[in-house]
Amino acid sequence: MVVDEELVRHMADPYNYGSLEDADAIGIGENPQNGEKVIIYLKVEEKEGSPRIETIRFQAIACMTTVVAGSIITHEAENVDFDTAEELIAVTLGMLENYPPEEAACSEMVAVALKAAMDTYRAKAEDPSIPAIVYKIEQSCTPEPVPNPLEHPKER
Repeated sequence: MVVDEELVRHMADPYNYGSLEDADAIGIGENPQNGEKVIIYLKVEEKEGSPRIETIRFQAIACMTTVVAGSIITHEAENVDFDTAEELIAVTLGMLENYPPEEAACSEMVAVALKAAMDTYRAKAEDPSIPAIVYKIEQSCTPEPVPNPLEHPKER
């Protein structure tokens, strides 16, 4: 079995893991099926009228796959403008369409948390009291239970 060194690095010492005390915006991705969450913290710099992610951090109450996805996605999103981050989100979600829901859920949760953080930042321009926006994922890492064929339908 060949193990990718980059993947091991993301597992052993995830990039950008932690919180940001002085975050300009916070976004949350949540799996409503099992309560797992990803929180993205952003420090944003306005450059020529366009917001740019200056610093990004994440925390996860989730599995190791989610932490690895958080490390990879936040590493790619650091120091990019919101338009580029939106493209990263779109590409990530597009790639996940080819995976079973239970495999796609972890990365989807990180992508929607990043989207929620950027949307929170934009909403704060209109109303600074806006709290963190929460987006729920559509996929679930909890597969649907398979009915027991030996069980009577009324017992289910």
